[in-house]
Amino acid sequence: MTAQKDMPDGRALTKNETLVFSALEAADQPLSAYAILDRVRDRGVRAPVQVYRALDRLVASGLAHRLESLNAFVACAHPHCDARGQTAFAICERCGKVTEFADPALDGHLAAWADKADFDAHSTTVELHGLCSDCRAT
Repeated sequence: MTAQKDMPDGRALTKNETLVFSALEAADQPLSAYAILDRVRDRGVRAPVQVYRALDRLVASGLAHRLESLNAFVACAHPHCDARGQTAFAICERCGKVTEFADPALDGHLAAWADKADFDAHSTTVELHGLCSDCRAT
């Protein structure tokens, strides 16, 4: 199991949050809530609602992300990305590998568009779908 983590507000993770977060960290690809449940069921998490509650709190705190296009979750790869409000992912359609990245130029373009459109953006998630370098080589 992973070392004890805290929420950004300083609160320690609950048992269920710790189990769900550990499952996400150990995964080599995004996990659905039911895949997470399968991985933590033997440790006392028995119902989907327990997983969804933990995921909601982890996502709200910035420790995990929901990939909208896959309806799946990943652990955050950048410790302070929740402060930026912008999150980007490259998702390989063959092997399922997800790479989280930050790009200041993208942040700037999106902020400029929002300013020009007088749009108050609270958060942005960009998902690029394609093939990673390993899958393109095969």
